[in-house]
Amino acid sequence: MEAIYLVEPSTLYKEAYIDMVQEWSSTGERMIPFVLRYDYSDFDKLLTEMNRLRTSKDLAEGKVNSSTFWLFDQNKDRIIGATNIRHTLNASLLESGGHIGYGIRPSERRRGYATTLLKLALKKALDIGIDKALVTCDYDNIGSARTIKNNGGKFESEVKIDGIIIQRYWIRARSFE
Repeated sequence: MEAIYLVEPSTLYKEAYIDMVQEWSSTGERMIPFVLRYDYSDFDKLLTEMNRLRTSKDLAEGKVNSSTFWLFDQNKDRIIGATNIRHTLNASLLESGGHIGYGIRPSERRRGYATTLLKLALKKALDIGIDKALVTCDYDNIGSARTIKNNGGKFESEVKIDGIIIQRYWIRARSFE
């Protein structure tokens, strides 16, 4: 088994998850994907919410089903990052959110983990039934744009949302079978 792989959220990784979120929070950066911003003080409730997002047929308006995975490094016994894969897109996500959100904890950036995380997320997306995935990033996030391109992302367009320019890329998930 590879030393770096995706795991489903579970209590097995509670301490490693909290360590990652606390590190990230201490920087003041906005954590991406959005599920990292959920309160973890009741960890079982956090896991229940992630499961509800994945399976519920009764989500709030504007929400779509999504699956969350954590990038785990077995050699370091630590969670390196996270990804959230939206099963479908609504109009807002089609414009600027995309199918896959991902992020790497600050202390582990610039080491190739984001490229690995997105590649593994694309394989999971294919399992969910997503053949062609929309992945977006802020215009000024050069590292994320490089990660998307390293995984075969083809630039489609830019949109401006609340003064922020968002780049939109499409990736064929099938190429990661």
